[in-house]
Formats: sequence, C-alpha cells, structure tokens
Amino acid sequence: MSKIWNPEAECMSRDKMHALQSERLIKKVKEVYDNVPHYRAKMDEKGVKPEDIRSVDDLHLLPFTSKQDLRDTYPNGLFARPNKDIVEIHATSGTTGKQVVAGYTKNDLELWGEVMARVLASAGGDENSVVQSSYGYGLFTGGLGAHYGAQTLGAMAIPTSSGNTERQIRMMKDLGTTILCCTPSYAAYIGETIREMGLDINEFKLEAGVFGAEPWTVEMQHEIEKMLNIRTVDVYGLTEIIGPGVAFSCEKECGIHINEDHFIPEIIDPDTGEVLPDGTLGELVFTCITKEGMPVIRYRTRDITSLTHEPCECGRTLVRMGKIQGRSDDMLIIRGVNVFPSQVESALLDISDVAPYYMLIVDRVGTRDTLEVQVEMAPDFFSDEIKHLEKLEKEIYEKLKSALGLAVKVKLVEPKSITRSEGKAVRVIDKRKK
Repeated sequence: MSKIWNPEAECMSRDKMHALQSERLIKKVKEVYDNVPHYRAKMDEKGVKPEDIRSVDDLHLLPFTSKQDLRDTYPNGLFARPNKDIVEIHATSGTTGKQVVAGYTKNDLELWGEVMARVLASAGGDENSVVQSSYGYGLFTGGLGAHYGAQTLGAMAIPTSSGNTERQIRMMKDLGTTILCCTPSYAAYIGETIREMGLDINEFKLEAGVFGAEPWTVEMQHEIEKMLNIRTVDVYGLTEIIGPGVAFSCEKECGIHINEDHFIPEIIDPDTGEVLPDGTLGELVFTCITKEGMPVIRYRTRDITSLTHEPCECGRTLVRMGKIQGRSDDMLIIRGVNVFPSQVESALLDISDVAPYYMLIVDRVGTRDTLEVQVEMAPDFFSDEIKHLEKLEKEIYEKLKSALGLAVKVKLVEPKSITRSEGKAVRVIDKRKK
C-alpha cells in the first residue's frame, strides 16, 4: 500500500503552502541576486530587484532561465555557493551541446534523499523494503537519486546500475527486491529478459516499480505492470532542478504530485511566456526555493503538461501535473502536423500483435516530409503469411492515422530487431537534420 512519508509537507493547507513558498522564494531570490552575477544581470536587465518579490504571487516578475543560460555559464556560473561548499556534481549527457553541470551541497543531498523518500513511500516503501536502483550511476542523477531516497527511507539499497541484465535479475530474485527503480524502457526489457530466462515472475518478491527519466504512456505503464506483476509509480525530475524526486504519482493515478514546498511550478505559453491557468496545456517551469548549490529561477523545462490544485483522494494537497505530453523541443512537425512520440506509443500499445518497441524515421523527399514508423512484431506473432502481415500493417496504419491526423508509412520488423535501451530510449531518427 502507498504511504505518505512526510504528511506535514505533503498534506499542507494551501494557505500554509502559499506562506511557506513566499518566505522561501523571497530569501532565495535575494541569495541568487547577491551571489550569482548571471542572475543579477538578468534581473537588472528586466528592472527587477529582490525587494520587488514580496510573495509567490510576484514570481512572474522574474526572468526565465533556459538550458542556454546553463551552457553559457558552463561549468559553474550558476552556482550560488563557493566550490568548498559543493560536495557532489551531476551532469546531463550533453548530446545536444555542452553538458549541464549541477552542484550539490550537503543539505542539497539531504533534500534529494527527502523528496525521493516521498516517492518510494508512495510506491509502498518503508524500512523493510529492498530497493534496486537500476538507473545509471555516475554523473546521471537517476542511480544516486533513488539510492539516497532508499537510504533516507531506511530501506536496503542495491546499487546495480544499468546493464548486465541477467545478473541484475538473478540478484533481484535472490535478494528479494521489492521495489525496482529504472527507466520504463529498461523495465520492459527486464520483463522481457525474465521471460526469456524461463523464470516465473510470481517467484520474485517485486511489489512496485519507480520509473521515470523518459516519457511513457499510460498504455506502456499497464504493459509493464502486467509483465512484472507490480504497481508502478511515475517519478519526474531533471538534473537542472535536482534529479528524480521533483514529482511523483500516487495510487490514485490522477496526476503527478509536485514537491512544491521545494520546487514551485508554473505553466506558461511556450511562445509568449504568459502564465496559464490550471487545466491549460503549456510548458512547465520550475523555481527552486530550498536548493543551495544551484537554485535555478523560473527554469523552462520544455516539457508539455498542465497543473491542477484540486485535492487528491490520496490525502496529499500538493499541486498535481498531468503526464508529460511531450517536449516542445522534441515535438516533430510533419507536413504542418504536430507529432509527439508518445502519441505513437499510445496507439501501438492498443494493438496486441506488436511489442512495445518502435522507431520513428523522419525524412524529406524533395520538399515533402515523410514519417516511417517501424514497429516490432510481438514474439508470439508467428504468421509469415503475406495476408496476415498486410492486415496487421493496415490496422496499425489506420490506428496511427486516426491518432496523429496524418498518413504515415508503417514497416513491420522482426522481434528483437529494434535496439533495447538500458537508459533513456531513443525513439526518433530525424534525417532532415543531417
């Protein structure tokens, strides 16, 4: 059963939360203005002084921070504390430019453990749990984030990291893992490998999974739950804010609770920057109000979602965001139509004869954009009759055309032919950019 780790914070009244956020925001804005030249310059340029921020209602007056700001100040230009206070460094992969480097103080690591303990408790975790962290360790925040959360919870932590999947599965069975932490795509691969090893999932002690670091649909969630015979918790986070633990789902599955006593969310129009009301789809923005090492102000995540302040039946009063619809910078525009990979995944997982593995190949022929969707057939789909394959292709084609509002080319591929990922899955190859 789900548990609430910190009822005082997670079930706080809206008035108390507003007062707490305001107090922390005022203090943090003055701190970054005094200690981070980049922020001081941005605020001065906008004509905003720390004394202009009197409550959380004034948050919109502050300038935005983008990933470009972090690249421009690489490696530590946004640190608000001197290097002697920074005890740990994490960083993004840097696949699209300079790495984003984040610095953590001792208090930041304790904060990280606290918010991740909330996540693990939502998965039913307590001091008797065995938490297997199969996210990558090292500069990536996933592995150590789950690890610190398990330690704060008082649970046993197994730092398997990603890779060597068969060994991980044997340890999972032998050590009685109760909570698995990894990316959704790796969870699906673990489930597939357990089946290939001839093992019975009912002989494992797995109870729950804490999965995140990449977008995943409700359909993928249910597929993994069925495969591993577990309940799943969606954990959200990003290196720029703290790593995993910024937000998490509960057993009611009606949104993702944001730890807003530490991270204030906003939804903005990605084009105008205007703050949007509850229930409106837009870009998610975060402001860190307790982090010391690198507290970012109004950071544009590029993730598309919406917020609601309606109380949740689980008892938490924390603001909730919807499942991430996609990223504004990951959105594909094909012949004038906006396409998110999650839309494709959602449609495919409704079809029984395909596996949860796919690849989008975007290209341009002359002046016309093309989209090919490669879909892996399920292992138990043995038919080699042309008419059966054509029927399946037609079913997928119609399903995708309805979901996307766009005609695409469908290509069925052999089981296991699409590369499995032990970290974040790569779902798109856009040849137009080459």
